[in-house]
Amino acid sequence: MPQISVDYSPSLAGAFDRRALGLSINRLVVKTIDAGPGACKTVFREVRDFVVGVGDGDAAEGGDAQVYVEFQIFPGRTPEAKAALADAVLALLAERIAPAPGTRLFTAVNIADIDRDSYRSATIEG
Repeated sequence: MPQISVDYSPSLAGAFDRRALGLSINRLVVKTIDAGPGACKTVFREVRDFVVGVGDGDAAEGGDAQVYVEFQIFPGRTPEAKAALADAVLALLAERIAPAPGTRLFTAVNIADIDRDSYRSATIEG
């Protein structure tokens, strides 16, 4: 634990190195919320459809992109530690991913406690 998901717009598929970003996020988790290095698992998901606004000229036509990072962690971290991790990840995203000229890049981080009583995981070796 933690389970980390990074959803990103398809226009960003070639704009950043997913493995390098994942390793950097994992290192921030170890440093900021004291998770074990081998416990950090990060998955990247390209999200095909992304819509901003309500269509009344409040959003750029088709050029905007988003990166949304979600952490599922066991309870016990302080709100300050979670905020520090979220801030560090936002800074990392700004450093590693630049929007195309004339577009906007929306970034967001959510850190949620997972229910320890119902969470289960397994490792299957081959």
